[in-house]
Amino acid sequence: MRLARIETSSGPVAGRYEDGVVHTDDGTYEVGVDGELLPPCEPTALYCVGRNYAETLEQMEYERPEEPDFFIKPPASLLAHEEPIPYPEFTDELTYAGELAAVIGEPCHDVSEDEVADVVRGYTIMNDVDALDQQGRTARKAFDGSGPLGPWLETELDATATEIEMYTDVAGERRQEATTDLMLFGVAEIVSYLSKRFTLRPGDVIAFGSPANPGLVEPGDTVEITYEGVGTLRNTVVKSAENSE
Repeated sequence: MRLARIETSSGPVAGRYEDGVVHTDDGTYEVGVDGELLPPCEPTALYCVGRNYAETLEQMEYERPEEPDFFIKPPASLLAHEEPIPYPEFTDELTYAGELAAVIGEPCHDVSEDEVADVVRGYTIMNDVDALDQQGRTARKAFDGSGPLGPWLETELDATATEIEMYTDVAGERRQEATTDLMLFGVAEIVSYLSKRFTLRPGDVIAFGSPANPGLVEPGDTVEITYEGVGTLRNTVVKSAENSE
């Protein structure tokens, strides 16, 4: 089942998503007519794992990590499906990364790998937008608009047991193509690892890293990230207000 959130004239509502319509207990809402999609959850934090594909290590000349290597994006980084990505005025090197993301369904801490499927509400897609020329991960990856997430939450997928194909197209050009079995650390291992360090809360996001990232994006580029069994996250890069002046 797909779950989505939509911004309506009466405020945000959430429900089952099907064929462009969000079905709630109080009625139905058509995307684009009654409102636009919101990010599918409201996280207190987005936990993002880097260096999790061997080809990424080769491309960026990173050492292979001995345990999951992670950083955190704040909720202010979130953008919804189809929401424009502003090109920040402080960078000349903006890039993308198509990532599978789990959304936590219940408060949990110190979860075993066997328990991970029970605490994950479902899966969605994140674009880990990165200002490559900034110093340090927080400056590079944690700014406003650096975390497009969506379009919805798929609850019937078990990524701990299923190999998932993915691809990313930028301005109609295929830029990424891989499967999740190429990850160095698996979904269950990463969620369990993070849960030993943080109390995870409903709506929190855990993103599992991206294959090699071959190129930058420019204003006007549309980034489409697809994970089979989940869907496609689509956002277009636009000039920010600062860059438009």
